Amino acid sequence: MYRIDLKELASRESERVEWKENVAHINDVIATAVAFSNDLANVGGGYIVCGARETKDEHGFAKMETPGLTAGQAKEIEGRLMASCRDFVNPPITPQVEELPASTPDKRILVFIVPATPHAHSFRSKEHEAYYVRLSRETVQARNGLLRELLVKKRALDPWDKRVNASATIEDIDLLVLREQLQRMGLWDPGKALEDYLSPDVPLTAFAPPFCGREPLTGTIRPRNFALLLFGRDLQRFCGGAYAIFSVYPGTDRSEPTAERLPLPGNLFDQTRKLIDALNTQAYGVLDKLDAAPNLLKYPQRALHEAVVNALVHRDYESDQPVRVTVFSDRIEIRSPGALPSAVDREKFLTGHAAPVWRNQSLAYFFNKLHLAQGEGQGIPTILRTMSEEGCPAPIFDLETESVTCTLPAHPRHAMMRDRRAIERDIVLGNFKEAAEKARELLRRDPYDSRTIELFCEASSLMKAPEAVYEFAKELHIDKLGGTTQLKIAEMLASIRDQTESTKELARRLLQSAASGHFQEAEARKLVVSLRKIGDNHQAIDVLNRLFTSNPNLKNSSSLLQLRGKSYIDFAKRCTETAKNRSSPPRIKARAWEECRRYLEEAERDLHHALEHVVSPADREYILRDLEFLAHMKKIARKPTRYR
Repeated sequence: MYRIDLKELASRESERVEWKENVAHINDVIATAVAFSNDLANVGGGYIVCGARETKDEHGFAKMETPGLTAGQAKEIEGRLMASCRDFVNPPITPQVEELPASTPDKRILVFIVPATPHAHSFRSKEHEAYYVRLSRETVQARNGLLRELLVKKRALDPWDKRVNASATIEDIDLLVLREQLQRMGLWDPGKALEDYLSPDVPLTAFAPPFCGREPLTGTIRPRNFALLLFGRDLQRFCGGAYAIFSVYPGTDRSEPTAERLPLPGNLFDQTRKLIDALNTQAYGVLDKLDAAPNLLKYPQRALHEAVVNALVHRDYESDQPVRVTVFSDRIEIRSPGALPSAVDREKFLTGHAAPVWRNQSLAYFFNKLHLAQGEGQGIPTILRTMSEEGCPAPIFDLETESVTCTLPAHPRHAMMRDRRAIERDIVLGNFKEAAEKARELLRRDPYDSRTIELFCEASSLMKAPEAVYEFAKELHIDKLGGTTQLKIAEMLASIRDQTESTKELARRLLQSAASGHFQEAEARKLVVSLRKIGDNHQAIDVLNRLFTSNPNLKNSSSLLQLRGKSYIDFAKRCTETAKNRSSPPRIKARAWEECRRYLEEAERDLHHALEHVVSPADREYILRDLEFLAHMKKIARKPTRYR
């Protein structure tokens, strides 16, 4: 006698319990009993509860309502169910029945306990005969792949890869390929005739059946399906869907013309090799000096290899659809015919923690033996791990009723670099507005990407629209930008014709932050020019002094010396203005003239030093002009006899 607790049943997984408040159609109950007996999910059977329903209380917890069945209803349901399970279920099943009290004393609840059996059971109704299984909360008819999986599980049917192919003969095995692969696996015995390996009586290994088997009636020796897949001469003649298609699209969808479409027939080893060779061309690296890891692979090769091998080895070969490997500009999709086996937990599969379940065990064994595949259950974890280690987005697994698709997204930097090249192309072609718009769109996704900011600045400069850079930059945290990027933005802000206090202040902050870094000569020149444009000569001189100290070789740079000299001249001009101001006290005027003369001496020293090392005739001319202006300033700054 079973001891049934309805509350405990309500807490169990839905695959094991079916609730029937009113039994309107007895055939539905019989189909559910058959599904529990077939036990595709391997949960041990199930319970059919008639006269009760499962609900939720106000807190969302399971709550039982037990209206029950009358004595007449209970007797009729039990009688019809037991008779049908005996007469119309093949092989018959015998559920156990337990009667429980309902919410009122005049009614009862029937619980049918249906244990799992080692057989595949079918139910013959008036309409048809069918097999039934449980999929989560539902009882469904087992068709196509689901039916084959049930029959194989119950050993009513050999797995497809182990079946003898009634259309093939030993002559359809390519003996050269067979010998080559046996040698690679270390299973070749030179003292043994090649034909002996095709004996139906001696398996090559304990982990796979012989390559050939005998027909039950005629005794004719024929190859098994897995042997044809591995060594067959004309595989598609015996298995129409056993090929692959490799396609490449230049964009992100199939709307553009196919750049390449390559059908890949041949045995499974040929298909694997050709697919891996084709995919290796997609796993190229590029150099991105702006990234912390400059050598970036678009896809990790290991992930591509595992995904392809999984698709070929674990596919449903009774489907007439090929394996499809489709390359887009931003991802690779690998579609394998056949649903995920029901014994595999979907959630665990997606996280790489599912227990290994092989649809084609013999294929898997030989692929492992040849080191073409990972060990048990390691394929999906390897894909997840290698994608993560390479910095790629996580793979996406689309588990459909007729297929499993693995999508491997490209490294995000590759997409970014492709978009940058498009912007550069627009700039070269003179499409400045389009280039600026594309750069702005990229910056919405990653506002601190330095190369994209540089392109945006270039396009805006060519459009003579530096204000657009200010509108973008004012929303940034400037401390997140590199020094070179800060300088580039500041250059753009300094070029705005109608300066406002806001633009000046932002440019000043950017330049001050940039000035704290270390620069090469060209960058330092840009920084100093921008600082002088916004009137910050003090910071400009400080930058040059630090640069000369850290890099003594630059002390003879004529362009940098000229810039420092001009900054000193600007200081001298400011001192002259103070000295000439009638409102300045005599003491301040005297001090201003003294400082003016000192700055002019510093400027003269730098400009003469620059003149000694200048190379370009044009630069020499500019320095001479600065010296002429300095001589004029020195005349003005001669020490006066008295102050007005």
